[in-house]
Amino acid sequence: MTPDYPGEPRSAGRAIMPRAAFWCALSIWVLTVAMAATAAIYNHVHPLPPVLNAGTGNAVAGTIAGTFIGGFATVGALLIWKRPANPIGWLLSASGLSYAFATTGLLLLQFPQTRAWGNWLGWLFFTGFGFAVFVLLLFPTGSLPSRRWRPVAWVTGFAVVAWALGNIFAPASFAGGSRSPIGVAGPAGHVFDLLARAGLLLVAASGLAAIVSLVFRYRRARTVEREQLKWLVYVGALIVVAALATVPIEHFLGAGSAAANNLENALATGTTALVPVAIGIAIFRYHLYDIDVVINKTLVYGSLAVFITGVYVAIVVGIGSLAQRGARPSLALSIAATAVVAIAFQPVRAWVQRLANRLVYGRRATPYQVLADFAGRMAGAYAAEDLLPRMARILAEGTGATRADVWLKSGDTFHDGAAWPPDAPPLPPARATAADVPAYAAADRILPVRYQGEALGALSLSKRPGESLTPTEDRLLADLAGQVGLVLKNAGLREQLLARLEEIRASRLRLVAAQDAERRRIERNIHDGAQQQLVALAIKLSITESMIGTDTEGERELLAELRQDAAGAVEDLRDLARGIYPPLLASMGLAAALEAQARKAPVPTSVAADGVGRYPQEVEAAVFFCVLEALQNVAKYAGASRAEVRLAGSGHDLRFEVTDDGAGFDPRSRGYGTGLQGMADRLHAHGGSLDVRSAPGAGTTVAGRLPCRVLEAA
Repeated sequence: MTPDYPGEPRSAGRAIMPRAAFWCALSIWVLTVAMAATAAIYNHVHPLPPVLNAGTGNAVAGTIAGTFIGGFATVGALLIWKRPANPIGWLLSASGLSYAFATTGLLLLQFPQTRAWGNWLGWLFFTGFGFAVFVLLLFPTGSLPSRRWRPVAWVTGFAVVAWALGNIFAPASFAGGSRSPIGVAGPAGHVFDLLARAGLLLVAASGLAAIVSLVFRYRRARTVEREQLKWLVYVGALIVVAALATVPIEHFLGAGSAAANNLENALATGTTALVPVAIGIAIFRYHLYDIDVVINKTLVYGSLAVFITGVYVAIVVGIGSLAQRGARPSLALSIAATAVVAIAFQPVRAWVQRLANRLVYGRRATPYQVLADFAGRMAGAYAAEDLLPRMARILAEGTGATRADVWLKSGDTFHDGAAWPPDAPPLPPARATAADVPAYAAADRILPVRYQGEALGALSLSKRPGESLTPTEDRLLADLAGQVGLVLKNAGLREQLLARLEEIRASRLRLVAAQDAERRRIERNIHDGAQQQLVALAIKLSITESMIGTDTEGERELLAELRQDAAGAVEDLRDLARGIYPPLLASMGLAAALEAQARKAPVPTSVAADGVGRYPQEVEAAVFFCVLEALQNVAKYAGASRAEVRLAGSGHDLRFEVTDDGAGFDPRSRGYGTGLQGMADRLHAHGGSLDVRSAPGAGTTVAGRLPCRVLEAA
């Protein structure tokens, strides 16, 4: 059940049951339309004598009066049916009914004995103007804008009562001075005449005040309420213009002339007849009171009833009367009519439903069709890259937006995942606001999309200039945001997976490049170090061989040099081998190898191991070289006075931390350098992770984790 309009009184709504409200609204509407139609048809068939005819403007005034009665009666009945607690519907119906009563005075003018009653009743329509003033004063909530407007309401009520009583008991009718059938003679009659004239002036003054109150309400209203109020504000301005136009009309056409009276009545009635039109626009276009579903169903079922009745009458009555000439209706024709209705019912129903949707919702589909279409499309086998554009299209078509965007959240930043229309350029990334939506001020509405409490993205849309979201469209946006959480979750996981795959590809390229660089370094070290020493050894061996038996003392010196050079070559080869895989690491494990390196480090370094056993060779090598790289960074860049290496092992992973008390840095602004990126790539290759925590002046901690199995417990 739809909620009441904000500020709408509720107590009266509980007192009137929906069925009772329906029959009451229908009864008032039928009575009003029947009275007006009867008077109009009778006076068309039996025109009034020229002496009683209002003049050339009578036909125009009759058309405007019919519009007045039909508009007030229809919109009022609709509101009574669906919002009986709101007095707006009752006031509209009362206004239309009072004008319909006034039209019955035309019937009484047809007969000499009731002609006085006709003149007396004819001016009852002005009471409808008083009810219309109350509509302007109370629209749309059914309550006054504030307590300060209570005097205006009291004055309006007094004016309506004064006008009615004055016209009832004044000695002469306000219409041309004809005798009133129940008028009071003497001073009392004069008082009633003054009372009627005072009521007329007070209704006009209170009407102006009601229009002013409507302007105040419009200025204080929110965006959607402004759209609902602006048409009635326009109508109020036209009513003021019509009232001011009486002065030039009487000046040019003559005060009291038939032409002036006809034109003044047409302007007054015509502008006031626009009041229910403006309320109808607020109901249909801006979904005031949320009764668009009722209107839609009423149009559909009413049209179908007319269709079925028309088919039956055309076939059974029309064809039957031609074929049988007064005989009883044929059973065959009844069966034929039923068959035609059965065959054509579904196509006609679909066409009528589309027409009703177009009248109520405009060119876009109903919100319920949008939700159903969304569920159907999301359940289809669409490629992942098509989901977000389809979602943006459904959002734009369901709300009539000029642009709709689907945002994906990554960290504290929102990225425009898809936009509609297709040629719309993607919006730049936007930081998240306190409401967990992108900072995009151009959107008319932005809603976050959550899944299990986690913000995954957002939906935003922009309407045409001067147009805002209706409450129904706002609820549609909220419903869509509630449904697309899982879709964005999957889309986000896909984006993360693609980013991870891209990072893995880049990491592999970096590893290959690092391996090539390491291979070239080893080749260079062998060429510049051990190879040169071995070449020198070969030359000296040749010299020694040539000196055998000729220079004993020189042989001894050369052999001593050869021994020394061979020892240096062996040491160089050992150092080179340690750079590839340290022998101490292979024999004693991580803790012993790192303690040996810590003793050689230029910065005083301590090593603490907790539960560290033996692990696969590649895991120990990865941790060893990561720690060495971190210690080299401490020595080169940190400016630290000490460093600490902590190792911790468990049954399923191996962790390390290298902490220093150096200058520190901001990892978010500087990012990973070559050394840190190499460490991260080395750990990621084994399924591990690297975390760098630092701040200017607070030192740096490089932490790594590798999932692994223990070969030998500590």
